[in-house]
Amino acid sequence: MKKGDLLELDIADYAFEGKGVAKIIKEVHTTGSAEPKKFVVFVDGSYPGDVVTAQITKIRKSYAEAKTKTFIKKSSLRIEAKCKYFGTCGGCKAQDLDYEQQIKFKQEHVKDLFERIGGFHNFEILPIIRADKTFFYRNKMEFSFSDKRWLSESEISSMQEIPDRSFALGLHIPGMFDKVLDIDKCWLQSEISNGVLNFTRAFFKNHQTLPHSAQKHTGFLRNLVIKQSFSNNEIMINLVVSEENEHLFVLYKTSLLESFPRITTLVFNINKKLSQVAYGDYEIASYGSGFIYDFIGKWKYRISANSFFQTNTAQAEKLFSTALEFAEFNGSETVYDLYSGSGTIPIFISKCVKQIYGFENVESAIADAVVNVSLNNVLNFEPILTDLNKSFLPIIEEKNLPKPDVIIADPPRSGMNPKTVKDILELMPKKIVYISCNPATQARDIKLLCDGGYKLIKLRPVDMFPHTYHIENVALLAI
Repeated sequence: MKKGDLLELDIADYAFEGKGVAKIIKEVHTTGSAEPKKFVVFVDGSYPGDVVTAQITKIRKSYAEAKTKTFIKKSSLRIEAKCKYFGTCGGCKAQDLDYEQQIKFKQEHVKDLFERIGGFHNFEILPIIRADKTFFYRNKMEFSFSDKRWLSESEISSMQEIPDRSFALGLHIPGMFDKVLDIDKCWLQSEISNGVLNFTRAFFKNHQTLPHSAQKHTGFLRNLVIKQSFSNNEIMINLVVSEENEHLFVLYKTSLLESFPRITTLVFNINKKLSQVAYGDYEIASYGSGFIYDFIGKWKYRISANSFFQTNTAQAEKLFSTALEFAEFNGSETVYDLYSGSGTIPIFISKCVKQIYGFENVESAIADAVVNVSLNNVLNFEPILTDLNKSFLPIIEEKNLPKPDVIIADPPRSGMNPKTVKDILELMPKKIVYISCNPATQARDIKLLCDGGYKLIKLRPVDMFPHTYHIENVALLAI
């Protein structure tokens, strides 16, 4: 077997990150043994029950990776994908998979990761919390401008002149930092966001405005970020550009608001960095306050152009409610919330505990948390600016904080820094509620915590992102 080979494969299983699994029996001659071993091929674009012709893209000692080229037989689990860009855009890897199967596989993936990475067995895993809404569920979409539009195979093979090859507004192709798929409809946010997307493209094309070039570091247009509050019916448009242009700002604002009077605020983020990030060095609120407001449960939160907020508001309430249920507070607890962000979880649990201290390393998130505390008249939550890539014990000592009864942690995908794990083991609270968007790093961290004296009590996955392989997971640990 070598890279580029075509194989006929029977897909028997499903792996994390949306790849089918085919197992090939091969003879492996080792000292004292001539027993055959299974060589695994992970096949992108396939599901259990598929029989495919796949092309090998990578080979390792015990496995290979491949990409589906043709279907000999299609799985009964398949459905028709709604999006015309499905298969090219990498956003919805499983849109052609029945939703009941999606959540079944996600539950199995969480269990498998905790067994394989964490070495856990016979632990309790509660049924996954499914999403009521599987399309138009996101409250935020981030689109990119590019001077390199991705062309489909049919466009390339047509031999016709392709207009606007140097202007794209849409989503990055997986693995391509500089090429963008020009799209006119995404099924993840809302119809009005699609309208703003298409309006913005047409407006700047008509005004012959250049998109940013990731290689040349030239061009005006960088990102279009649309945020919505479904509970308050508010919409923020955040245009990330490389420099100020007051004339163009006024023209865009006037035309945009005439076409979409429902928009409540418009922000221009000025990003002069070389890196491709969708936030600026500073921002200009051109229309409205520069903020929108949303609710999780009964709690109100301010959302700024650059602040993090859970992208699926309805599922966020279920996620936080699961964490609250796992903690089983009696009202007397001191709680530390690590990676507390804009204070969403501390405010959500504030009525159930005595005192909460939130530790967060992003200054703008702390500023949002202070505002959210005031909005909700919460008196028992103190947000603290802390570098969680270093030990946070010195700041506890400096502020003479009481030791926690419970720690809640909701780190980024990379998981917790080993120093943070060490600090938690030093503090040794009675319970830990660990929320994660990456069960692999979560299992890794929980293994370290359990090696230090904790026991994994139970897990519950929450599907925040239908049609993708991403999954949130809540874990309870206790001494």
